[in-house]
Amino acid sequence: MNLAILIRIAILFLLTLAVSRSAPAKEHANRLPHAAPAEAGMNAEPLNLIAPAMRQFVEEGQISGAVTLVARQGKIIHHAAVGDADIDAGRQMQKDTIFAIASMTKPITATAVMILRDEGKLSLDDPVSKFIPEFKNATLEGKPLEQEITVRRLLTHTSGLAGSQQNEGTLKNTAEALAGRPLAFAPGARWSYSPGLSVAGRVVEVASGASFDEFLQKRIFEPLAMNDTTFHPTPEQQKRISRLYKPGEEKGSLAATTHWLSELSPDRTPNPSGGLFSTAADMAQFYQMILNGGEVDGRRIVSREAVEEMTSIQTGELTTGFTPGNGWGLGWCVVREPQGVSRMLSPGSFGHGGAFGTQGWIDPKREMIFVLMIQRTEFGNSDASKIRETLQKLAVEAAEGAE
Repeated sequence: MNLAILIRIAILFLLTLAVSRSAPAKEHANRLPHAAPAEAGMNAEPLNLIAPAMRQFVEEGQISGAVTLVARQGKIIHHAAVGDADIDAGRQMQKDTIFAIASMTKPITATAVMILRDEGKLSLDDPVSKFIPEFKNATLEGKPLEQEITVRRLLTHTSGLAGSQQNEGTLKNTAEALAGRPLAFAPGARWSYSPGLSVAGRVVEVASGASFDEFLQKRIFEPLAMNDTTFHPTPEQQKRISRLYKPGEEKGSLAATTHWLSELSPDRTPNPSGGLFSTAADMAQFYQMILNGGEVDGRRIVSREAVEEMTSIQTGELTTGFTPGNGWGLGWCVVREPQGVSRMLSPGSFGHGGAFGTQGWIDPKREMIFVLMIQRTEFGNSDASKIRETLQKLAVEAAEGAE
């Protein structure tokens, strides 16, 4: 081999090395792939009935529109949009329509807490006063507490905190104001839906040294490619937000309305209890990570142990939740005894709903994810809605029909 050939080989080797070193490392997970139902062991026929069922709810005036998503074994096997995101404007619902997901924010907040637990920056049994000193002075019926509120109590709604989950200025101000509220009951005595996750969000800020929204962005949303999940929708994203509707004056009609959870004022602050906006596909990314035990597409977000703790019952025999048969994990509702709206789910399924009817549930036994995105209020208990029940029923029938 002559010198000229050796020189060419050396140059090619150096160029290849330079390119490989300059190539950016993979920064985020891939989006979940779409697949035919058969590829995930599903029968397509029941899945094909989901969109017509949602259209029927539109025609009945129960919703303006809906986006539904079903995934199994890491693949999206149903994703559909029906109806309108804005009736007056004639803007149709799209698969990438953005929704105020309200309390579906809570499991994400709990995941942020557990990331810090994994890193040794906090313990679930730390007193909240370690991070927010004002909680040292929390009282019950005017008397000091026998046992302080712990981080664990915040995540399970057993802290004794009660009242509005609306922010009072910054998250720091909100947490300090909550510390000054008299408790409704002794920590651990019972379950009561509360602003505990808002306080947990402030704990995340103190323990991490980052703002709550920045922490979620860097540690959860960016790695999972949840590009449309945010407390602060951009002007372009705002064009894709679904309007909120309530029952109209005439039976079967809808009227546009507003709510503090979805207001986009310039002074809006991140609300860990319910302030996020997202899409069905983005939420599927998050749920798949949880279903995988804390990782997706090779990226670990939180430990498997943390996921198991979050999604197992932490509240003993206490009565919890908005439908019967449930217990509560760390930021998640867990199905103990399937019944009613959850009857088709496996024991141990878990998820969370939102005030505007949005729902996200995971059936780990079947390796399935169910996401319902709608925007309505004043229609009663959204966790027990016929809309949620219909989506889950048809999706599970698709799985069982192929077995």
